[in-house]
Amino acid sequence: MLELSTAVEPVYPAATVVLVRDGAQGLEALLVQRNKALAHMGGIWVFPGGRVDEADYPADRDDYRAAVNAAIRETREEAGLTISADQLAYLSHWTTPEGARRRFATWFFLAVLEDGQEVTVDGGEIAHHRWVSPQVAFAELADSEHPFRLMPPTFISLVDLAGCRSCREAMQRIGPRPAFRYAPRMVFVEDGICFLYDGDAGYATEDLDADGPRHRTYMIDGQLEYIRQL
Repeated sequence: MLELSTAVEPVYPAATVVLVRDGAQGLEALLVQRNKALAHMGGIWVFPGGRVDEADYPADRDDYRAAVNAAIRETREEAGLTISADQLAYLSHWTTPEGARRRFATWFFLAVLEDGQEVTVDGGEIAHHRWVSPQVAFAELADSEHPFRLMPPTFISLVDLAGCRSCREAMQRIGPRPAFRYAPRMVFVEDGICFLYDGDAGYATEDLDADGPRHRTYMIDGQLEYIRQL
């Protein structure tokens, strides 16, 4: 699922929107599936988002504002939904680890969809969409027979929302706090990868057995396990 490279790859700015709504069983997030024919992350379920374009930059070249503009544009292009900057809460920032074939520095925003707009995907780059609760997503991920795949940033964003019973609760809890920043380091393990994050005892040395706190994700045979013991 993760394309690897031995070359030094550029890091492109990008933006992603975690759109949520109040469903019958509680908070649900919008996931879109990338077309399986795509060379990069084909078949993976993601949040709407993509690279920051030159046209997204304001006159002062502010990176954050460019990310906000990209988030709004990508949500429209990939999901057919109109959102505004006022709806966005800065959730997290992810930098693709060294060694990946394509690297991005991605702003993740949280937004509540409250006006009943219908999702429309183009059937090209984006093949399908679904609204799903974090709990249902986790259950499907744990089922090895289920063709449901996520990457760690998407998975951890859902983990972050899993304790929220409603969109209002999510915004009240996440909106005021500082955004989490993730710059993973990859360590290969049997049948997969361990992603180490800042705060893990092994982060600086890439030693998985280092004594101390744990902040990491294991991705093994398509299964994901997030550990945060700080």
